[in-house]
Amino acid sequence: MTYDVVAVRELFPALREGAAHFDGPGGSQTPTPVAEAVRDTLLSAISNRGDVTPSERRAEGVVAEARAAMADLLGADPRGIVFGRSATALTYDLSRALAKTWQPGDEIVVTRLDHDSNIRPWVQAAESVGAVVKWADFEPDTGEMHSDAVTSLLTDRTRLVATTAASNLIGTKPPVCKVARAVHEVGALHWVDGVHATAHASVDLGELGVDFWTCSPYKFLGPHIGVLAAAPELLETLTMDKLLPSSNAVPERFELGTLPYELLAGTTAAVDVLATLDPSATGSRRERILAGFEALEEHEHRLLSRLEDGLRGMPSVRLFSNARKRTPTLLFTVEGMTPQQVRRALAEGGVNAPASHFYAIEASRHLGLGDEGGVRVGLAPYTNDEDIDRLLAGVAALV
Repeated sequence: MTYDVVAVRELFPALREGAAHFDGPGGSQTPTPVAEAVRDTLLSAISNRGDVTPSERRAEGVVAEARAAMADLLGADPRGIVFGRSATALTYDLSRALAKTWQPGDEIVVTRLDHDSNIRPWVQAAESVGAVVKWADFEPDTGEMHSDAVTSLLTDRTRLVATTAASNLIGTKPPVCKVARAVHEVGALHWVDGVHATAHASVDLGELGVDFWTCSPYKFLGPHIGVLAAAPELLETLTMDKLLPSSNAVPERFELGTLPYELLAGTTAAVDVLATLDPSATGSRRERILAGFEALEEHEHRLLSRLEDGLRGMPSVRLFSNARKRTPTLLFTVEGMTPQQVRRALAEGGVNAPASHFYAIEASRHLGLGDEGGVRVGLAPYTNDEDIDRLLAGVAALV
């Protein structure tokens, strides 16, 4: 297993501007193969999907290749890969479809750890049919969300449980498998927001046992688009509000209009880049993806240890990312400065470390940070030791 961060960084023209990017949790920088795939698709002869002309067949191929690539990334069935404008949009669309199966008094479980895109659609869908919303909390001091925080809320009236696979604010990784098993024991469905998690560790939907998984390719080197993965048999049970002449087939019935072929091509290219992160890996694309993420996790873990040790050694810095299992993401504040002041000071030194609640508004409030949030730094495949040094030096200069 090898990881050559120098070679990885050469794929990203944006890094030539000289900034140290810790803003990956909000969207990674784009490698050249992804940009080229988008460009080439836009400049090629392409039409609405069909099987008569070369341009129609090209469109069909782009869609099929993107479904296959995302299936390889997630350990899913290509027939259950749905594309949408964003993970948020897909969650809203499917929440309305699922709410058609709920009755007054049914129960929906959400958590305060989640991004609001995995809270508000479910709260609003429940309100629309008179279902009851139950809230699972996490421990603000440790950042932990134990399985019983969710499972203790389950009853025979539970219809859906929405949890994150990793907090986009503090990195906490809840026990998804344990929750999924408990959810299924009461006959409910488990919807998982995998947007933040998918960028940092390999995913296998079969092993996790979840029913729905959402993610966003722009978090893992791809273009701005959303992806939903589910078993096609489950999707067959759901009906969507859709145009009369549009396809009723799965997964097309959920995609609501012509797909952005150039973005799908870019998504395929992003998955192919992830499959090269361990240049020594061989075998199928799925096997190379798994090897690549294993190498990436080791690389990010080493850098995170350096970064975390450095920040924890500064007396005026408070870290809010404390869970035992986390992504390489840290939320912190600096005594005597607002998060936005810290952000601007770091930016003056060429360090991109944004500050906000990052739409995890419930989590930010639960941590005592209100709507102001904190400074969030996240690692990405292109992060190197020099980036860590620059961030630590920048924060040290402030404290």
